[in-house]
Amino acid sequence: MAKNIWVYIDHFKGQAVPASWEAVGVARTLAAELGGGVTAVVFGDGVESLARQAIQFGADDAVLAEDASLADYRAEPYAALLTSLAQEHSPQVVLFPTTARCRDLAAVAAVDLNTGVLVDVTALEVAGGKIVATRPIYAGKLLAKVTCAAEPVLITLRGRAFPKPEADEARSGDIVRVEPVLGEDEIAVKVTGYSEGEGGVSLTDAAVIVSGGRGVSNNPNLQPPDGLSEEEQEIWRAQQGFKLVGELAAILGGAVGASRAAVDAGYIPYAHQVGQTGKVVSPDLYIACGISGAIQHLAGMRTSKVIVAINKDPEAPIFKLARFGVVGDLFDILPPLTEALKERLGK
Repeated sequence: MAKNIWVYIDHFKGQAVPASWEAVGVARTLAAELGGGVTAVVFGDGVESLARQAIQFGADDAVLAEDASLADYRAEPYAALLTSLAQEHSPQVVLFPTTARCRDLAAVAAVDLNTGVLVDVTALEVAGGKIVATRPIYAGKLLAKVTCAAEPVLITLRGRAFPKPEADEARSGDIVRVEPVLGEDEIAVKVTGYSEGEGGVSLTDAAVIVSGGRGVSNNPNLQPPDGLSEEEQEIWRAQQGFKLVGELAAILGGAVGASRAAVDAGYIPYAHQVGQTGKVVSPDLYIACGISGAIQHLAGMRTSKVIVAINKDPEAPIFKLARFGVVGDLFDILPPLTEALKERLGK
């Protein structure tokens, strides 16, 4: 079990976050350079299948803790167990996907282990036996190369910044079972339930994202229903604009995003926000519709592989970052674009 590189497999109710498998692929590469192996770390209840999946994706073996107290993520039991295991087996590195749960877990474990966390990393290399991480700073305008002097080095990896390895069902490895270190009566936080969020493709996992900004409300030809206030009329127009954004996203099998301005104006729920105070995404294709390109928004999507901007203002900052730019009204462009893609994709 004492391998150099550990990978924490993040999941919700037994469904792994896809970026966990990306992290296994990164660990495999690091282990080849550092001369060690890869151990997957899986906590939960009834999650042995995740440990076996991790081995298929490239881990040499897995540490598995299954207990009712670990059925839901809570920082106290998860961090206590991870800290105990790391103190006993001294991994050189522990990798996590960058999710809200893993940010929490890595931060608490780092305090207990008296080490540091390299967060939202987009590239890794080994130099002189030390791991050097690249991460965006200053709202993504610059990239910094950073190291951690203490061990284990805790690293959260940005989702979709690294390739996902192919699973090999023929791979096998040992699964070592461990017990939790906290009993239920020692855990202050209790999970009472979950509320359903909106369905659809997850922004952080999406290969294609189509986002809308304040421009989705700027169609004077749309006549809202009678009796609405000016603010309600604006929101109604924006909702019609986001329908066009959603139709294009659906054709491409993608997710719907939004700028902070659109969210703050009440056009669409916060869960869709892309930006420094929203989701940070790295899709293969990002289509920005009616988004001017404020720094806050660019910080959340500038690592997208291909960026397409649609905006009436030819001077909009988004065009400086975009690979392809279309100057025009999104209400004139999106419907024929969606129809053309329907025909091309046979949908």
